[in-house]
Amino acid sequence: MKLEEFENKKILIVGGGVEGQATLRFLKKYFPNNVIDIVDQKDEENYLDKQEEYDIAIKSPGVRSSNIKIPYTTATNIFLSNAKGKIIGVTGTKGKSTTSTLIVEMLKKQGFDAHLGGNIGQSPLDFMDTLNDQSQTVLEMSSFQLQDVKKSPHIAVLLMIAPEHLDYHGSIETYIDAKRNILRFQDSSDFAVINRDYPATNESDLKTIARTFQVSRERACDEGCFVKNKSVYLRKDSREQEIINVEQIKLIGKHNLENVCAASMAAFLAGVSKENIANILRSFTGLPYRLEFVGELENIRFFNDSLATIPQATMEALDALEETETLITGGFDRGIDYKELGIKIANSKVKALILFPTTGAKIWKAVCEATKTPPERFEVNTMQQAVRIAFTETSPGKICLMSPASASFNLFKNYKDRGNQFKKEVDALKQNDSN
Repeated sequence: MKLEEFENKKILIVGGGVEGQATLRFLKKYFPNNVIDIVDQKDEENYLDKQEEYDIAIKSPGVRSSNIKIPYTTATNIFLSNAKGKIIGVTGTKGKSTTSTLIVEMLKKQGFDAHLGGNIGQSPLDFMDTLNDQSQTVLEMSSFQLQDVKKSPHIAVLLMIAPEHLDYHGSIETYIDAKRNILRFQDSSDFAVINRDYPATNESDLKTIARTFQVSRERACDEGCFVKNKSVYLRKDSREQEIINVEQIKLIGKHNLENVCAASMAAFLAGVSKENIANILRSFTGLPYRLEFVGELENIRFFNDSLATIPQATMEALDALEETETLITGGFDRGIDYKELGIKIANSKVKALILFPTTGAKIWKAVCEATKTPPERFEVNTMQQAVRIAFTETSPGKICLMSPASASFNLFKNYKDRGNQFKKEVDALKQNDSN
């Protein structure tokens, strides 16, 4: 939706979170004489009762479109329709933040005017006025943001897709369909970067007419970026180039090779040299809350993986940190199946399983179905309990991993709060040990 279409309109912003507040600031700057109000379900139960008094609504992510009875758009649509420069969009169930951050760091290394926004916590409306025709914006895009888009980014990156947010979307098919909107409105001058290692992602090339490049950590691609003979290669226009040996990459975990390949391909298409791509891969160690090393005490290492909100992410963490002896896991139940995670835990070196409600019970059941000799079980309700038990149960030289495989909303504000509480309790252990 073009900005001029808001002229003289009564506007209702639905949702008072980060994106809603950014939208309010943005619209008041451009349309100081318009009636612009903001409502949120936290303020009152019947917060949408007067929506028909307005000409248009701006719907925040997570607000169900069925609740909006008047014409509406979103902050994401406003940005996609009005921003100067090129836009690189990144989506997937996991890996979005890591891949988006890698791309923007590679762009900056090349000297581009590069910006990072979207689901990562920074509304792109906050910096839209600073963009010029040479700017490059990397948008991390959630399924909530994508379900309503009417325009796709110039470079669309589609990472792995696995079941998540099913409590909102209702089915895996609806969730996948929302993700594929990142491709749906591209044209032949655009580029799509698609992970070929997952069926739902690999089949998504049917949804775009853009030139498509594949990424894989398992096999070579005709055009794209892939891992071969322990190196990352990039192939475009029949020319194959080695980017970096995987042993030089700072990010831990084999799953991160998928993110490395996707970021490298997108950055290369955006004009970054292979040398600058490799330079960033040699120095970037990862993001907070994702396989984040937070400390060591009595030769026990503690890792914060609070961003692991689905079973697949925790399984990848266990692969990356093979010496994990104590696993803190469980959280808010979104109706996800934990059978595969149960098998992974049963076949790992985990000896102590510290479980948060409510999915803790489901994870325990899945483990018990996978083995007759499950780890020792501890049920907790606070992070303090979890970390203190973990310290007692973990052997020197081994790892305590907090990787919930679940959302956080039943006991914590969000994944950051959960991760910060974990770090706080680990720090408290170290303080007590030094006294």
